[in-house]
Amino acid sequence: MQITIDLPPDLEQDLIRQAVQSNVPLQTLIVQALRRMIQTPPNSTSQGSEVILSYEGIPDFPAFESYRDELLPPREPELF
Repeated sequence: MQITIDLPPDLEQDLIRQAVQSNVPLQTLIVQALRRMIQTPPNSTSQGSEVILSYEGIPDFPAFESYRDELLPPREPELF
């Protein structure tokens, strides 16, 4: 199968440089990269985790514990 794509010039130069350094044809390098990409499962959870872990919250939002005084104490369970 033949597929034609337009690459940004910087990516094209990087691919050519890598192919020369690896001493493999450009087509082989591209096929290897595509195979690796397809065989590697997407790692979208790490991106989501990074967003969640980096969340700093809203600075002036009241703390959760600040409402505890307004809660009613738990009722004693009725046995019968």
